[in-house]
Amino acid sequence: MPTLDEIKKPIAVEIDLFEEKFKKSMHSSVPLLDRITHYIYKRKGKQMRPMFVFFSAKVCGGITEATYRGAALVELLHTASLVHDDVVDDAHERRGFFSINALWKNKIAVLVGDFLLSKGLLLSVEHKDFNLLEIVSNAVREMSEGELLQVEKVRRMDIEEDIYFEVIRQKTASLIASCCSCGAASSGANTEDIERMRLFGEKIGIAFQIKDDLFDFGYDDVGKPRGIDIKEKKVTLPLIYALKSCDKTEKRRIINLVKNHNEEAEKVQEIISFVKKTGGLEMAEQTMLRFQDEAFEILNSFPETEQRKSLEQLVRYTTERKK
Repeated sequence: MPTLDEIKKPIAVEIDLFEEKFKKSMHSSVPLLDRITHYIYKRKGKQMRPMFVFFSAKVCGGITEATYRGAALVELLHTASLVHDDVVDDAHERRGFFSINALWKNKIAVLVGDFLLSKGLLLSVEHKDFNLLEIVSNAVREMSEGELLQVEKVRRMDIEEDIYFEVIRQKTASLIASCCSCGAASSGANTEDIERMRLFGEKIGIAFQIKDDLFDFGYDDVGKPRGIDIKEKKVTLPLIYALKSCDKTEKRRIINLVKNHNEEAEKVQEIISFVKKTGGLEMAEQTMLRFQDEAFEILNSFPETEQRKSLEQLVRYTTERKK
């Protein structure tokens, strides 16, 4: 399996140029704000979202100036949502670094998120990229709805499979879908191809989230069971499948552990062991691969090119990554 850097090689020049443009798009004349956005930029992630934008554009016609703006728009609105999420969750870390609210407090973090949101909106309006703005704005709306749906279901401990898929479709998959449809739209693709790329991205986003759910049943760097979702009372696909395969008594016992003993390391380990023993991980992985295969079926409807092959490698990276 190629590394992410190896997959990125065909668009390395474009990604470097994008990073310059993205950094400029966050610039402010207010020194405090400029300092904070510089902090955000320096701690950026793997750049997988821009990669999906650029590869999708290449598959559908080619990279244009609008592609750079589409990638920046996705990153600005997504970064704004992460800054706000950290405030809502009272989270003090993001990717191993202090969050904005941990360093500069909640009020400033909320204002920074608002600033990034406005920069994304203005970037699109100034260049009349209304189609890209509509795509990404719809994704942000869905992400918010998905988050609220999950909050509601966590409170009630609903464990329906269809609800789980609706939550992750909105929370995670809608963003990857917007990356792929933005890339297609920026290349001048027709409505049908834009929709095909949106659906392709949605299926990859679902597979991506299932992979994250599987990671939660592993162990951290010091050998302790992760179980972060369990501690937050989130019922994910491996647990849903595991609960389907046991009797009512055992099901009630496990749900009770998740609801009332989710902070106890020993009980978390017991839940993880239960999921592994009943085949929940294997069933979730099979479902993840099914969504990946469905995505490849859509991707293969586009002409066979090196760009399509690179996008396929990026997809495989999302489901075969080790962390």
